[in-house]
Amino acid sequence: LKEENVILRSKISKLQILSETQADKMRKLEKKLEENKIKEEKEAEDLEAMVQHVEQNLQLMTKRAAKAENSAAKLRQENAQLQAELRNSRLENEALRAGQAGLAAARQNAEVALQHLLQVTTSSRASIRQLLSGAESLQLVADLLKSIDRISELSEDGQ
Repeated sequence: LKEENVILRSKISKLQILSETQADKMRKLEKKLEENKIKEEKEAEDLEAMVQHVEQNLQLMTKRAAKAENSAAKLRQENAQLQAELRNSRLENEALRAGQAGLAAARQNAEVALQHLLQVTTSSRASIRQLLSGAESLQLVADLLKSIDRISELSEDGQ
């Protein structure tokens, strides 16, 4: 009976040591779980802040694109007007050539109209490039928002 008692005490001692070891592991795992929760909450907050920042940038880019679009439309309209002036100047120039009266003035008018038309054309091209750049930026932001949505979905699936 004493031997059996000694064996049982030995088993109890081993079980107590095992129990303490498992309790330590459990405390460590609970601590790690809490740290992971805090880390995930911070990451979620950071992600939300980034989404808000991206949304603000998207709104700003949308406004800039709309402004560039309006500017391009105005420049196209001005370009059309200047082309009409140029045609009129050319017709006037031809009429003056036929009449040989005021030839120098007509040439000067045509040259001024041509220079103005070239300036507007250059400005129009720059505005159109800016508009295209704004559209590309908007596409990039939209792709970024899609990626953020996928990350959020993956995070939710992982929890």
